[in-house]
Order: sequence, then C-alpha cells, then structure tokens
Amino acid sequence: MNLARSITLILLCMIMNNTHAQEHRYDPPWNSPPEAAVNFTVPGIDNVPDLYGDIVDPQLVVFFAGNQFMVMDDLLAAFKKKYPNYQRIFVETLPPGILAKQIEGGSITIGNMRIDHKPDVYAAGKNRIDSMSAHFSRVETYAFNKLAIMVPKGNPKGIKSIKDLAEPSLKVAMPNPAWEGIGRQIVSVYNRLGGEKLENAIMKEKVSSGTTYLTKIHHRESPMRILYQQAEAAPVWYSEVVYQQLLDNPVEMVEIPEKDNIRASYKIAEMKNAPRRQAAKDFVDFMQSEDAKAIYKKYGFETP
Repeated sequence: MNLARSITLILLCMIMNNTHAQEHRYDPPWNSPPEAAVNFTVPGIDNVPDLYGDIVDPQLVVFFAGNQFMVMDDLLAAFKKKYPNYQRIFVETLPPGILAKQIEGGSITIGNMRIDHKPDVYAAGKNRIDSMSAHFSRVETYAFNKLAIMVPKGNPKGIKSIKDLAEPSLKVAMPNPAWEGIGRQIVSVYNRLGGEKLENAIMKEKVSSGTTYLTKIHHRESPMRILYQQAEAAPVWYSEVVYQQLLDNPVEMVEIPEKDNIRASYKIAEMKNAPRRQAAKDFVDFMQSEDAKAIYKKYGFETP
C-alpha cells in the first residue's frame, strides 16, 4: 500500500513538474543570448528579452522599433564583422512610442533597472520618424513590411479575413494604438474595410467584453497569447509570423490581400545629439548595405 502511494505521489509530482515546465515553453528570449560567465535567465521572473548586448560603456547605442527583434542576432553579428572596432553594442527593441518617450525624457525604468543611455541611432516606422524629425541629422529608408493574421496551427477557427476578427466570441490579441504604430495601422484597415462599425466592434465592444485583448508589447504578447491558447487570432506584422514559423512554433499565417493591406516603411536616423557620432554614421551606412538587406529579407521584410 505504501509503495502504491509512493508511486502515485511520484507520478503526480512528475505531472505537476511537467505542467509547470510547459507554462514557459514558448517564452522569450527567442534570440540567442550573448556569452557570459553566468547565464541567469529565469522564464517568467528574470527575463529581459528586449534589451541586448553590453549596457556598460557601449560603443554604439541603437533604439529599434520592437517588431524587429528577430533580426538582431544576424544583424549585429554582420555589423561587428564589417566594423570590428564596434564590439560593445547596446540595443533596445521596445515599442516605438515607448522609445520615443525615453528619447524625450532621457531615461526608462524596467523592473528595478534604470537606463539613461542616449541613443546614437533610432529606427522606427515612417510616421514616427517624421513626427520627430527635429531630433535627427540624417534619415534613411531601409525596409518595408505588411500586415498578416497569426493563428494557431491548423487555424481552428477558420479565420479568412480581417473582418472575421469582429466575431464576438473570437479571442483576439490586438496591439494598443496608444503606443504601438502597428495598432494605428491595423485600425486604419478596419476603417477601410468596415468603417466605424468594424472598428467599434473590435476596439470597443470586444475590448469591453474581454474578447479583444490590448497588448502592451505586441511583438512578445501576441505570439505568446496564440502559443499559450489565450488568443485565437492576432493581427501582426508579416515578418512576425515568418519568424515564429522559423522557430517551428505551432502558428499559421492568414495573409491579407494586397488591396486590403498596408505597406509600412521603416526609417533609420542618426541622432543630432548622438554621443558616438561616427558609430551612428557607420551603423546607418551598414543598414543600407546588401548584407543588411539580405538579413531583413530572411525574416520576411522587403527592402528598397
């Protein structure tokens, strides 16, 4: 009897431990972490996926719109190879509106960590860059993107178009337009396809009922909500679905026809007050290179 109880307890512990482990099986960081004496990343507790590289005495600081986190490993490795003088690089890939506030205010706090680095380079969508033109000494276009709908593998709800997101019971992960440029782009598509009625259905009625979830950082939350079965559809950038599929995660893409889609332009800018001006110039030059374009194409972007 005691043996049977012991076996039962062991099995229960194994099931509980396995269940607990599975809770974080899709958690970021999805990029490869830099080498260090100690790697102490704890999923769900101590995990800062949108800060990269060397925060102490960096030779280059870049603020990237968050949806480009997937290119960082390849991009930074290629840049360091071409410009070997730059090895200590610090990058943030937070939502562009948050980065803009950080630029204006001069600092940001994440958890218990305060960062007051001034960026040498800022990369974001065209509208955001245009609205902040007084901060920049040089601006270049380097990539384009479009929208898609991320769904779980097999597309169990049979999503076919943007209009399907208005289904009252469908659980949608939606970028918050308050600080995520993609949110405003998606809302513009709602208006184009269904006017105020479609926008209100998804952005007001379903938010109120709880079936539209507004993300704080969509490039992390939207895929995770799909992967953890908390959402059944998520309008995202095309490149974000491509990346999750490159990771072999169980998602599928519902493409949005060109006539119903948008084409986002990404611009990169040298800051007028860049603390490391030559580094800023070299990085913006690199972003115009064929090496950089090939990396962006790999992850589903288009380039000039």
